[in-house]
Amino acid sequence: MKTISCKKIESVVYELSLKANIFLPDDIKEKLNEASYNEESEYAQFILSKLKGNYESAENKFIPVCQDTGMVVVFLSIGQDIHIIDGDLYEAIQRGVERAYTKNPLRLSVVEDPLFRKNTNTNTPAIIHTTLTKGENLEILVCPKGMGSENKSRIKMFNPSATIDDISDFVVETVKLAGASACPPMVIGIGIGGNFEYSAFLAKKALCRNINIRNEDKRYAKAEKDILNNVNALNIGPSGFGGKTTAIAVNIEKFPTHIAGLPVAVNIGCHATRHAGILL
Repeated sequence: MKTISCKKIESVVYELSLKANIFLPDDIKEKLNEASYNEESEYAQFILSKLKGNYESAENKFIPVCQDTGMVVVFLSIGQDIHIIDGDLYEAIQRGVERAYTKNPLRLSVVEDPLFRKNTNTNTPAIIHTTLTKGENLEILVCPKGMGSENKSRIKMFNPSATIDDISDFVVETVKLAGASACPPMVIGIGIGGNFEYSAFLAKKALCRNINIRNEDKRYAKAEKDILNNVNALNIGPSGFGGKTTAIAVNIEKFPTHIAGLPVAVNIGCHATRHAGILL
């Protein structure tokens, strides 16, 4: 049985919180660069060049790639044969996030009550999603999510007779309503199935998947490509200045659902869709 200490987990979460905020994932950078090469709009090319300069400056100066350093979401995948010692797992994660945000120039954006909005001054609590798996591995994925794009996300309870075209129309409508406010080019996470709250979880999880990896079900992989084409036909473009790069990826995650329902959630990610993970 593998043993992992809470002190180790706290340290890992600290490092991942920094990494996620400063270094864009390679797949995101590659797609932004590819979009710049393929764009025909002069304005779009200009904005994409600025985005490239921004993430390069963030890496070189070791500063956040975006001023909104987000509310932290942590995905945990815990092998059932792991023994976690020397403390409470969730408390260790919260301490790691708190240290990262208070010891470094990361904006503190979390308020302790949604209506009576006093800042916690620690950027905690983080939101933690936990899955138990077989084996002795612990996977930690840290995803700081800014509210500019999060605010433009939507969920809809479709009738079970709805088609993939109906879902595509809903996604396109969501992107159109978001417009420049979601800091395009976007990454679009779509959760289909489950129930009301689980579809939103799937959409968030979809945002954290490598955008070069298509859904393993060929029908959903085709839907990802088709929805991306439909979104980019909106001509919103980078930062809303027009162009054929409104989004750089559409990722779909699915789950079984009830015979009487078809929940669909759309989680919008901006061009700085950040995440960093490790397998212990």
